[in-house]
Amino acid sequence: MCRFLFSFFIVGIIFVTACNTPFVAKNKGYEAMSFPAKSYKSFNEPGYPYTFEYPSYAEIDKNINYFGVSKKTDSWINIHFPSMAATIYVSYTKMHAQQLDTLIRDAYTFANNHNSRASFIADSLFSNEHGVEGVFFHIGGDVATSYQFFLTDSTTHFFRGALYFDTTPNEDSLAPLNAFLYKDLKHLVTTFRWK
Repeated sequence: MCRFLFSFFIVGIIFVTACNTPFVAKNKGYEAMSFPAKSYKSFNEPGYPYTFEYPSYAEIDKNINYFGVSKKTDSWINIHFPSMAATIYVSYTKMHAQQLDTLIRDAYTFANNHNSRASFIADSLFSNEHGVEGVFFHIGGDVATSYQFFLTDSTTHFFRGALYFDTTPNEDSLAPLNAFLYKDLKHLVTTFRWK
């Protein structure tokens, strides 16, 4: 009898506490995203050896510090997308003789640093109508950066960019943002030219 009362008491407590918890439906997917209309403006600042078009919904940050060292005089910039919590981190190097191979190797190393998390890494050579050549990297999987690229004239200039989001990498949830910003990255590299 004592066991019966104890069991009845436990079931009663579970029944009473379970009924007080409100039901919350589980989301079946990610929130719908709305994106701004595509429009571009020119980055053509004095003192910078390059020019390109970037989205009007992005902001250029020219005050870059790299491990406490100012890179403003080195023509480094960041292209922020505040509404998407994304940034294209850009570095520029004025090349010295025989430095191209090292810079290209470094760009491939940066892309391959994601091998442990990447489902694939695809690189594609390109050149635009202004004579700028480069390589565009697409990195799949739950990686910190899905797109990286570098541009060069093979003698004097080397420009490298990488798109990062201010969030934990999740390929599924970032897929719409990556698809949207991919077009902007492609526009940037096709309009890019050296001064």
